[in-house]
Amino acid sequence: MKTILVTGATSGIGKSTAELLAKQGNRIIICGRRQEVLESLKTELSTFTEIFSLKFDVRNLEEVEAAINSIPEDWKNIDILINNAGNAHGLDSLSAGKTDDWDSMIDGNVKGLLYVSKMIIPGMKERNSGHIVNISSVAARQTYANGVVYCATKKAVDVISEGMRLELTEFGIKVTNIQPGAVETDFSLIRFKGDQERAATVYAGYEPLKAEDIADSIAYCVNAPKHICISDMTIYPAAQAEPRTIYRK
Repeated sequence: MKTILVTGATSGIGKSTAELLAKQGNRIIICGRRQEVLESLKTELSTFTEIFSLKFDVRNLEEVEAAINSIPEDWKNIDILINNAGNAHGLDSLSAGKTDDWDSMIDGNVKGLLYVSKMIIPGMKERNSGHIVNISSVAARQTYANGVVYCATKKAVDVISEGMRLELTEFGIKVTNIQPGAVETDFSLIRFKGDQERAATVYAGYEPLKAEDIADSIAYCVNAPKHICISDMTIYPAAQAEPRTIYRK
């Protein structure tokens, strides 16, 4: 049984990953900003395994530090960290972009990942074991117009993952970077500020990935034998050729 901390566990990829790994018998620390959703998920998953919940916003360093420092002693030895929390806001050109959207993406996708990792890595180094899974995006592979800042944040996740691997391999810590393509979650709904009709067009005319598909991939990586590290994984729906090209019927 491993102790696994999942950020952004209240929806989408994070929720599906927490569910799957809980069903596999691991102890899960679910993290998110919505207390009522955390409590509901904790109740649901407690039928499979031990669950601990933490309410904090990865973008707020003080909240991150306070929450992780509050983890009880018998939960502190975290074997696997899944840096899933992140966001996309807006689909505007740089000249028309909203700086609040930029701040939200940079703070969540980059700084939040760093804040959480900084709190967890020392314990892994002391134990000479651990696994960090960072959720990037195919947007890191090919920049697209009107999504420049989002693409930049996910490119940063790629670079951070590479840097982690360089710094942590000698301590027996694995680092996996996952790049999902089009996944049907609340991602587009958030990007388009709740515009359901516009969000639906992103997934129209083809079969997108599901959150469960990415959860399966994460589970494959963290369950690999000790001598194997899946360093990078890119996952597209069959209809997507590259970040900007989706063949629709």
